[in-house]
Amino acid sequence: MESCIETLRFCAEKHGFAVLAYCFMPDHLHLLVEGGAGSDVPRFMKDFRQRTGYAYRRVSGEALWQKSYYDHVLRDEEDVREAARYVLGNPVRAGLVLAARDHPYSGSFVWGRAIVEA
Repeated sequence: MESCIETLRFCAEKHGFAVLAYCFMPDHLHLLVEGGAGSDVPRFMKDFRQRTGYAYRRVSGEALWQKSYYDHVLRDEEDVREAARYVLGNPVRAGLVLAARDHPYSGSFVWGRAIVEA
């Protein structure tokens, strides 16, 4: 899993995205990213999914990702930090951990673990 997190960091930097929150769940991934001028979500996701999917298939012989993904653009009135806390709270709502800070496969490349504690 650590290699997926490092691949996420690499691809985000390569494609001009800040990863505000990420949460790897047993069967899916939640991401909250912020791009700049020229940032391209489909290109970023394709690169990340290809890199991690290839590595996973080499080890397991199975596919890692489904063919499509769901995305949502935050509206101006939506609070980005609240959205990040929501993403990071997924393992708690799923019953995987008692507190978001206890999930080892989530965090923020921008705010670090501090966003989980807030």
